[in-house]
Parts: sequence; structure tokens; C-alpha cells
Amino acid sequence: MQIKLTESRLPFAPLLLIAPFFLWGTAMVAMKGVIPHTTPLFMAGVRLVPAGILVLAVGAILMRKPQPQSWQAWLWISIFAFVDGTLFQGFLAEGLVRTGAGLGSVMIDSQPIAVALLSCWLFGERIGLWGWLGLCIGIVGISLIGLPDEWFLGTASHINLTFTSLFESGEWLMLLAALSMAVGTVIIRYVSRYADPVVATGWHMILGGLPLFALSSGVESQQWVNIDLSGWMALTYSAIFGSAIAYGLFFYFASSRNLTSLSSLTFLTPVFALLFGNLLLAEVLSPLQWIGVGLTLISIYLINQREVLGIGGKISATTQDVEASTIPVSLSIQDSESDLLH
Repeated sequence: MQIKLTESRLPFAPLLLIAPFFLWGTAMVAMKGVIPHTTPLFMAGVRLVPAGILVLAVGAILMRKPQPQSWQAWLWISIFAFVDGTLFQGFLAEGLVRTGAGLGSVMIDSQPIAVALLSCWLFGERIGLWGWLGLCIGIVGISLIGLPDEWFLGTASHINLTFTSLFESGEWLMLLAALSMAVGTVIIRYVSRYADPVVATGWHMILGGLPLFALSSGVESQQWVNIDLSGWMALTYSAIFGSAIAYGLFFYFASSRNLTSLSSLTFLTPVFALLFGNLLLAEVLSPLQWIGVGLTLISIYLINQREVLGIGGKISATTQDVEASTIPVSLSIQDSESDLLH
């Protein structure tokens, strides 16, 4: 009930809930379009640091949010920055070089699977029958997407099964990015205990983006010399809309909403990314990958809608307990009022 009341105060609350996933999907396409003209680590840094400065400015000036004060706040923000900033954006940018925007978005947005497992372990949320079924379907779907088609068609004898070959695969880098984002989604709950989530989001972008710039200066060259006007516009869109606005909204909701309920909307992101990737970049997937995409989306839906499907997750059970406990209280009040009248 508290979640619903909080959201009802926000104008256009349903659109705000969907906005991060639309912005992430379209930003994925924008980043893929500018990749040939820049370098991945530099692009990741550009997406984070300016967006972090913008979020901090809005939080401090317009929203008048307090800055972090305690060492616990800065410790959690630093962990948050490393996991959800440096690792997530680094894996995302490097993986995007080796895969398509639509496919990359599907891999990234498999992260609710990891969120469900982490929430079960850390917060005691039940997965249930439909949730476990979704996890199994998700493993199959992600395998079809991420592994070479030859592995399933029986022609894998020539494939090099070394760690290096797996790491160089864009799909596996996207899976690492998805895991980083899942851990970051859980970490924001701990960060919000010591700092405002909006301000923490801004600082985590800045602190997470600076190492990416440092790595870029050491291992990359000609990061911006080939970027034209349209490329800078794409980077600007990714920084402002795909990072500042999208992450600000997402982590604001993640600090107060049920994590798996919020993650259930994530399946919208690959829909947007695949749509715009097909329209703008003419990307195509193999038949097996399309099957994997479908199974992955089904998996994410089953995991995050398991309570609606009647399995009785923790929230449903808690609601029933509250409703059951309300009956005797109401009866007690009525009895007391009856005694006073008599």
C-alpha cells in the first residue's frame, strides 16, 4: 500500500515507470550507431560522468537533496559505483562492440533472473514453481542467444572452447554486464539506508565513470577524433536520457519498490531495442537466437509475475497475513465501541 501511495503522488506515474526501459532500449541503439567512430571505454565514460554531474545538479539545486555525510554512505556508494558503474558500463560497452543493439539489450535485460535469485537469498523472497520454471526457461533461452549456433547444430568440433574465446564473445560480456547490474540493483537498497538514492545515483555515475576514462587513456587511442555531429548527438542522448534520466528514475523506484516487481518491467527494454535496432540499424538475428529471445522474455515474465500467477510469493503471503490479522483487530474495536454504548 505504501508503494502505491508513493507512486500515486508522482505525475504520470505509469509513464515514469516505463520510461527507464524505453530510454535504455533506444540508448542501446544510439550507442551502437556511434561505436564505429569511437572507442568503447571512452563511450562508457562519456555516458556516465556528464550524466552523474547532471543528476547531482538536479538533486542538489532543484530537489535540495542532502549530500552523503557518513563513511558508511561513501563506502556503499563506492561499492555501488564500482559494480554498477565501472563494471556494468565497461562490460556493456565492450560487449556492444561485438554484438547488436537489440541482442545486447536482450542479454542485459536478463538481469531480473539474477535479481530474483539475489532477492530470494538476501531478502527471503519466494521464487515459487512458476519462478523456477522461468529460471529453467531462461537458462535455455540465454544459451540459445549467447552460445554459437554450431554448438546446437552439431558442428562445434572446430570451436575453441577457451576462456579467452568466451570472454571475447559479446554475448558473454553482456551477461557479465547483466550480472553487474543485478548486483547494483540490490546494492541500492543498502545505499539508500545511508544516503539519498538520487544523490547516490549521481555520485556512483561520476565515481564509476572516472576509472573508465583512466582505462581509456591507457589502452585506447583516437577516442573522439572521428566522431561527427550525429555521433555527438547520439552520445548526448545516451548520457542525458539513457543514463541521467533513466538511472535516476530506476534507482529512485528501486530504493522503495519491491525489486522483482520493478524488474518485471525490464522485459520491455529489449522490445524497444529490437524494434529500433531493426528500423535504424537493419539488425537481424539467426532463427535459434530469435527462439532464445522469445524464451528469455517468457522467462523474465514468469519470474517477475509469479505472484500474479497464483504461486503466493512473499508479498502475497504477507498481504494475506495482514488482512487476516486486521479482522480480529476490527472486531476488537467494534466490541469496545459496543461496550461503551452499553
